[in-house]
Amino acid sequence: MSEPLVSVIRGGRVESIHRGDWVVVDIQGRILAHKGDPMKRTFWRSSAKPFQAIPTLESGAESRFSMSTEEISLLCASHNGEVRHVETALGLLEKLGLSADNLDCGAAQPMLQEAAFETIKRGESFSPLQNPCSGKHSGMLALCLLKGWPLENYISKDHPVQREMLKSIAHSVSMAEGDIGLAIDGCGVPVFELPIYNMALAYARLSQPEAFFKDDGLKAARRVASAMTNAPFFVAGTKRLDTNLMEVTKGRILAKLGAESVYCISLMSKGIGIALKIDDGSYRGIDPVIIDLLRRMGALSDDELEALSHHRRPLLKNHRKEVIGHLECTDTSDSFQFDATWSHASLE
Repeated sequence: MSEPLVSVIRGGRVESIHRGDWVVVDIQGRILAHKGDPMKRTFWRSSAKPFQAIPTLESGAESRFSMSTEEISLLCASHNGEVRHVETALGLLEKLGLSADNLDCGAAQPMLQEAAFETIKRGESFSPLQNPCSGKHSGMLALCLLKGWPLENYISKDHPVQREMLKSIAHSVSMAEGDIGLAIDGCGVPVFELPIYNMALAYARLSQPEAFFKDDGLKAARRVASAMTNAPFFVAGTKRLDTNLMEVTKGRILAKLGAESVYCISLMSKGIGIALKIDDGSYRGIDPVIIDLLRRMGALSDDELEALSHHRRPLLKNHRKEVIGHLECTDTSDSFQFDATWSHASLE
């Protein structure tokens, strides 16, 4: 059963509580720590994207289409729809000999409010290029071109590219394809339902890919991780935890948001993965949990914690811009109960 994770404080009193579950898993599949149900099943949403990019790169897309690090990072993104994101998505499609008309993700309002306002001020309609999943869809189209598969209806669960996505996900999480639940994501493609334990396991493997992936799959997994951590702006963007966390830690931590408040992390080279699900789907519950969990694990330095402090204890303001409260973890103690095999020294 899920547990209280985040308290919404107003006037020194708890006004609301966000419940959820998280789990820390190592590359051997051992649960190092958890709160709530480590086997809770939910949809992986966009936190699955790094593993959906692997088959595209495994098939030679980087060399065939001269993909840049920024473009590969965008394959894994839930981006803000800022100008640099849109330009990069368009540039990638042009390398494929395609255009925004080939994207079947739908036009979307940019996730960053300022980017949406700028679009409206220019008198423009929202575009599929501004859809946070435009990079993922471009990657799927690239794989179709490499394999000679039709571009039409590529979002269907019966299309070869979506069958390849499911195969990659099943391999990365060590589950049979039939044990993974399927539904339709916000961008129209199949989305995967599985335990948060398996999500964390996959991210542990991404943090130390040579211990799990083989041959071209290993090269692809390494490239995905290096692109995300070396071009973190293209994973998310301005004001976003994913980008800030990877920038502040200089790529020592890889992070990826999923819709409805799923969040996954790789502690790079450490063979450790983390998965979080906030029950009510509220994004505001993510940041305090993630930063405080990393703090208690000893995964962030004091300077890094200071740089990320606005994520750990987000302030609440009213319409007059007055601070009227904040969010904080329900358990703020410095102590942390890990499995007996765990040691803080493993992060040093």
